[in-house]
Amino acid sequence: RRQSLMNPNSEEGQSLLGSDPHKLQGYVNRLLDVRIQKWVMFSTVWNEVIDHFREEDLISNRERDYMKFSRFDGFSQAIYLPVFQTAGVVEEALAQLERPMTDDSHVLTNDANLFKPILNHVTMRTAVSEVWELGNYVLLKLLGPVHNDDAVYIMNYVLKWVEGGTVTDHMQIAKIRGVMKCLVQLVDVLGKGVGRRKPASQRRSSGSKAKKRNEPTGPPARGVFRRTLSAGSLGSVSNQAASVDRSQSKVTDENVVIADALRDHTRDKFRALINSLKGIMNASDPESKEVMDRLTFATSMENGFFWDDAYASDALDDMARSDIFKSVVAKLQGLVACHPDEVEPKSKEAKRRLTFFVNSLFMDMPNAPSIHDMFSWNVLTPYYKETVTLNKGELETRSDALGVSTMLYLQTLFKADWSNFLERMGLQDEEKVWSKKYSNETRQWASIRAQTLNRTVSGMMYFEKALRLLANLERLDDDTTNDLMGEKFGYIVACQVYGQMKKDQDSKADDIDALMHRFPHMRVAYIDSVRHQRSGQMAFYSCLVKSNGDGKIQELYRVRLPGNPILGEGKPENQNHAMIFTRGEFVQTIDMNQEGYFEEALKMRNALQEFAKRDGPMPTTILGLREHIFTGSVSSLANYMALQETSFVTLGQRVLTKPLCIRLHYGHPDVFDKLFFITRGGISKSSKGINLSEDIFAGYNNAIRGGQVAFKEYLQVGKGRDVGMSQIYQFEAKLSQGAGEQSLSRDVYRLCHRLDFSRLLSYYFGGIGHYFSNVLTVFTIYVVVYLMAILALYDLEKIGDRLITPMGTIQMLLGGLGLLQTIPLFSTLGVERGWWASFCELIQVFATGGPLHFMFHIQTKANYMTQTILVGGAKYRPTGRGFVTQHTPMDEQYRFFASSHLYLGVEMGVLLVIMGVYSDAGQYFGRTWSLWLASLSFLVSPFWFNPLTFDWNMVTSDYVKFITWMRGNSGGASRSWSIWWGEENAYYSKMPFASKIWFIIKSVLYLTIAEGIARSDLLRADTTLNQPKIGVSFVVSSIVILFALWGLLGKVEHMMSYPVRRTIGILIAVGLMASCTTALVEDSNFIRYGLAAYYGIGAMCQLGLLSGSKFVKNFYFVHDLVCGHIIFIPLFILAILQIPHYIQTWLLYHNALSSDVVVSNILRYARKSQESGGTSAPNEDLVEQISELRKVVQKQEQMIESINNSGARPTSSLRQNPSTDAIASLIKAPSREQLDIQTSVGSYARATGHSQPGGLRPTLSASTLDVWGEMALGDASIPQGGYQTAPTRQTSSTRGSSDFSFTQPDVMPPR
Repeated sequence: RRQSLMNPNSEEGQSLLGSDPHKLQGYVNRLLDVRIQKWVMFSTVWNEVIDHFREEDLISNRERDYMKFSRFDGFSQAIYLPVFQTAGVVEEALAQLERPMTDDSHVLTNDANLFKPILNHVTMRTAVSEVWELGNYVLLKLLGPVHNDDAVYIMNYVLKWVEGGTVTDHMQIAKIRGVMKCLVQLVDVLGKGVGRRKPASQRRSSGSKAKKRNEPTGPPARGVFRRTLSAGSLGSVSNQAASVDRSQSKVTDENVVIADALRDHTRDKFRALINSLKGIMNASDPESKEVMDRLTFATSMENGFFWDDAYASDALDDMARSDIFKSVVAKLQGLVACHPDEVEPKSKEAKRRLTFFVNSLFMDMPNAPSIHDMFSWNVLTPYYKETVTLNKGELETRSDALGVSTMLYLQTLFKADWSNFLERMGLQDEEKVWSKKYSNETRQWASIRAQTLNRTVSGMMYFEKALRLLANLERLDDDTTNDLMGEKFGYIVACQVYGQMKKDQDSKADDIDALMHRFPHMRVAYIDSVRHQRSGQMAFYSCLVKSNGDGKIQELYRVRLPGNPILGEGKPENQNHAMIFTRGEFVQTIDMNQEGYFEEALKMRNALQEFAKRDGPMPTTILGLREHIFTGSVSSLANYMALQETSFVTLGQRVLTKPLCIRLHYGHPDVFDKLFFITRGGISKSSKGINLSEDIFAGYNNAIRGGQVAFKEYLQVGKGRDVGMSQIYQFEAKLSQGAGEQSLSRDVYRLCHRLDFSRLLSYYFGGIGHYFSNVLTVFTIYVVVYLMAILALYDLEKIGDRLITPMGTIQMLLGGLGLLQTIPLFSTLGVERGWWASFCELIQVFATGGPLHFMFHIQTKANYMTQTILVGGAKYRPTGRGFVTQHTPMDEQYRFFASSHLYLGVEMGVLLVIMGVYSDAGQYFGRTWSLWLASLSFLVSPFWFNPLTFDWNMVTSDYVKFITWMRGNSGGASRSWSIWWGEENAYYSKMPFASKIWFIIKSVLYLTIAEGIARSDLLRADTTLNQPKIGVSFVVSSIVILFALWGLLGKVEHMMSYPVRRTIGILIAVGLMASCTTALVEDSNFIRYGLAAYYGIGAMCQLGLLSGSKFVKNFYFVHDLVCGHIIFIPLFILAILQIPHYIQTWLLYHNALSSDVVVSNILRYARKSQESGGTSAPNEDLVEQISELRKVVQKQEQMIESINNSGARPTSSLRQNPSTDAIASLIKAPSREQLDIQTSVGSYARATGHSQPGGLRPTLSASTLDVWGEMALGDASIPQGGYQTAPTRQTSSTRGSSDFSFTQPDVMPPR
């Protein structure tokens, strides 16, 4: 197909878009090719996606421009590929052209063979075509009408050669790289200069043929001093000074030389380009010779671009005024001058989302119907009292001893996003982010990076934006689109206590109102209560409100309820009461810790078509969607949860759906067939206790009543997970208790009676069986430890007289088989991220303590599953959504984990030590390494995953708090061990006898261990030969009496003064320590008796708990005191070493570090930067740069001074350059003043200056780089079109030493 040359200098070029380029449908109607229409539509959608990325601050302005399709009004192509796709392709094309030249055996001489690789490569062919068209446009605009005929003539010649296949006959292709190199340099100059250029207010040239009076018509005469002074030209000033003085007398006020550095630089690069073009022409060919002649003629025209200063400057001004020219130059620069790595987005999140979006377009996806024919659906989000939008107080408050505020944490964790936000807001000073103009945007930026309602609502309302875009592509008018929005989509947030918030004037209610005003199609459903004045009874209503568009909240519906709807945990009722307000055929449940993406919202109407398909005898009633865990980059703990969820929500659910056919509803962003569910019991069951995990019962209900579940992975929704140790613990406890309640429910009973055997097994291992397996795992560990200890104690590690043969080596090999459980995760990550990245991820998990974390939570699940089945009492546990940056004190850690983990860890550790003392079988490590690992995981995990655990100040502070808590008597469980112990063990006495049998068996085991220790020969001493100096009976009596006095003191201490109480307490404590030490020293048998008594007392205390006796509380106090010190002693030792503190910090935040986050900024400089009032510490890099710049400017001053001393008299005054003068002024601050460097821009504004004799006042560059400042870019405020002139110097005797000075501007330019 013949390609016509578009001439930008002619008036015949008409726009493809017609008179209204902003209407997409008018554009598409003029493009008859269906394929082009589809590409135009796709480019529109793609650009919209990229624009939303920019609004979310995932990418910068530069990255946005590189990633968007380009459209140029009136050009031959409808769209131009994004730069990130074509960058570097031209270089590959040049390599393809050069490769045959290096092959001596086969020389390609014709165009067909030479250009075949380029023509066969679609992207390469498109890139070369774009370079040709855009390059022609830039060159023609640059040359202007004077050179237009010659340029068009030359370009048409080249087109003729291309169409005729004779390029190799007329040109030397081997030299084409030189031409491209010159073109790249020219485009770089234009790209950097034109965008910053300030056009003149009026044109300098009267016409294309006119010539400015007294302007040079050819090469400049020798001795004419050009008034463009830079650091690089300082060396030549002295050589020209004499000739300048001689020429001054000949120059008058009318002889004006236009100083334009950009023009001169452009000319130099353009000449080099023309010379390279002449160099590749075949001089022996007549046509090539004619092209060379025309190129030579163009460079020698007196009134053309290369010699007419006014004409050339006007051409550059015209380009600076043209937005389309700037866009074309930027596009061309990306094509020929950018490396592929430079144009790709730096954000890992942007790469991940774009990669998934593009890959999903090639998945098996139903065809999308029109907007009129698509299914309708509503989104429902339950909300209680979580954070809506973070306010300034929440963001700026320091949450712990580190002085780390949430805002500082987010700025550090999302450092690139914060820079993009400042760029989007146009802010140079971070202190202005809380000004009235920007405060709402700042709150929004922070809120969509935390687990807030704002993030969820913003993501879900992308559905409306996506539908509007799709309606625009279908050429629907605005009225029709608005009608369809209310018909096809709706979003209801079930804010259960919104009415109470309004009454209490809670700021969260105002934030919810702001969301409704921001999204007019959002609705809020809440439960309102009104007390009747006569009867005094409460009336409950289910209400629906929205924004009326005028800043007011309008109530739409108010439905009276028969009573208080909150019967159970709250969340199910919150969903059920709002169900009546949903419209549409389907409803999607979205939790408050989820988010949506614009690019995924575009595929929602395709996903809804899955309900129209029927893959079996039963209809599809639940559609499951894929999730992405967006909290994985916060810390190692968050990464573990993200990996665990990633494996389940991809591979796990995929297998549960097919072939196991037993996927249920797990609280994920599933879409329900609304009609099916509201006629079969709803999507949530709300009985208290039994329906603790309310989401799973929707899946049970669906399976029992004949529904089918589908799971599709071409659409994803973001989901947040718990990020702190305590949060994860509560989450796992809630799931475990929910699984225990499920195993007792009638739904599971009915379901299991109706499933076939294969699906029954699949349900067991994919559901509650997982928790039963954890119970059996911990029970097995318990049995093995006690069995091995008892065998060692009673010397039963033999059969007859032959010792058993331990298989420690085989046990270690079998333990290694546990690594096979990582295969599903390895496979999932391998497909998602690549095999090497998957392997590195698993290594990182092991290195940062991942096995300890997962073993720890095996016990969490087992403990709460067992407790729920034996005792009951399952309750909803709110896990929280905030970031965990603070250190959790030891007393709080102990309250959380003592009953479930720490007691068991100490118990196993002591038993393993006893086994090691008494065992004679050998291979101790091989037999017990896995048991020691389990014991250490229960004891170490809570502290290893707690920030600053090994910091000395924190350890000492935690110890004081722990002792204070142990001694406390009031203030609740958080302030008193006594109250906590009562609440923690209250359920023992209420257990049925069948459940108590398990604890009675445990007491028997304690007595067995006690008997074995007492009968053993451990530390046995013969006191018949060595009589103790102090009688044993006396020591024992003293210990008993002192314990009795201690108990009596506790009862009467409230009647004593503090000094007396304190003195008696110290005396009793010293007496007990002395008595115990004496007993152990005098008779080593007491050590053995003490261990035996410990287990014996433990058995008695266990039975006392079951019977409800309060006397055992004192023994448990001693036990907790011992357990606490067993933990604290290693902590003190590790804190003294200090190295473990740094290792722990690095490993704990290793995942954040791998995401280009410098966590040390948080941990090391946080408090310093906050205490300095928002300004950060001095920047060492800036100090070094200032030092170097000071040396440069001093050297330049010496050169100028030498020029002045030699008598040089420069002729004119140059305008100052603020960008360089500011730096110079800062550098030349008097040495007696201390240089104070602040990050804040305002801190630079100190006006300094000094004088220098000589009368010269130039603008100096602070380095040898091409820094021209405003002089190079033009200045509209200067006469003669914004260019500086060189008038005749007026001699004045009043000019003194103040002529040369650096003037400090009011504001420093950005670095």
